[in-house]
Amino acid sequence: MTNEPSLPSARGLQIGNLLGQITFGLLAMTICLPSMQEWAAIFGADQARVQLTFSAFIVGFGGLQLLYGPLSDRYGRKRMLMIGLTLALAGSVFAALATTLPGLSAARLLQGAGCAAGMVVGRSMVQDLFDGPQRTRVMAFVGMAMGLTPPLGTVIGGQLHVRMGWQSNFVLIAVLAVLLLLITWRTIPTERKTQTAGTHWFADMHAAYARLVREPAFLAYVAILAFTTATFFSFLASAPIVLGSYGVGPQDVGWYIMLVPIAYIGGNFLTSALIQRHGERRLMMIGQLLTASGIGTMLALAMSDLQGPLAFTLPLMLLGIGHGLLTPTCLSGTVSLVPGLAGSAAAVAGLMQQLMGAVAVFAVGLLPLNGSLYLGWLMLGFTTLAVLAQLVLRRQ
Repeated sequence: MTNEPSLPSARGLQIGNLLGQITFGLLAMTICLPSMQEWAAIFGADQARVQLTFSAFIVGFGGLQLLYGPLSDRYGRKRMLMIGLTLALAGSVFAALATTLPGLSAARLLQGAGCAAGMVVGRSMVQDLFDGPQRTRVMAFVGMAMGLTPPLGTVIGGQLHVRMGWQSNFVLIAVLAVLLLLITWRTIPTERKTQTAGTHWFADMHAAYARLVREPAFLAYVAILAFTTATFFSFLASAPIVLGSYGVGPQDVGWYIMLVPIAYIGGNFLTSALIQRHGERRLMMIGQLLTASGIGTMLALAMSDLQGPLAFTLPLMLLGIGHGLLTPTCLSGTVSLVPGLAGSAAAVAGLMQQLMGAVAVFAVGLLPLNGSLYLGWLMLGFTTLAVLAQLVLRRQ
């Protein structure tokens, strides 16, 4: 792949393909969430075992990113995408045909392992195809799509479940996998990778990650992404409980939670419009300030007893906008520091985001959530760590 002159039609197709590859895994992850409410009764199991189906997907989706990244640097993006989409197709078909919960969990593990390719390779292809501010603009489009996909996936999944049964969600993912396979085969050129004779792929993978961890700026970028993700996951994991303490029922929880992802999409749009004028580092600092301001306002309202669902969620719209400025610029910086290792860099960033997100979800479970006060302090702690990482980055 080469950096070609900007041609609107060609660039539009490239961006559309990248968005499809990157959001495919998020759609596969979330589309069956509404069905999980009934799987316990359908399969005659308790809800804890049902949750293992989701955990299985996350294990495959997160763990395999470390493998796809360096392999795509060695063997080419197209080959890894084709392999990943084939695994995702097989996992989706097996999930639709599953008659037991262990079988469904195994299928979800395979599905997640396949979907991981699109997340890693899609991000690294942004580095391959776009330069400078244009790269960050495309990352902003990616952020907007990633913010929209999970809520859209749950809406689609719920409607399919009611009208056609829970298996229809996996059938749709299988059909999308076939379409993405055809698009990948027809539109992405096959790369000619040259390797040192006698080197093993595992040795190359070890060398790639060893090279990246010697880059202080890379580690700072990854830390910012990880702590930013932890802040957002803290909100997502606790919001239904906090809103419930304010008397918001299940039928209305989603409307309040949606305020923050909508603001995040807006922040990504601002990034795409402002990146050429202000540059990555300045937008990142503005994003940090907005994030801290949103959390600080929420905390101030909580400590002054002005608590309620809007006092909780409206200030966090500033967090959504701030994260929309932070995430695409961080991702662009992560994959561009060592261009030849863009796949490996995207893999490390994706894994650390999910690991810190899991840590945040665990930490939320240890907090009293009768109101937003303790949650606010936790979110402010993660944001402070992200700010410290950015101060380290400024010195590089």
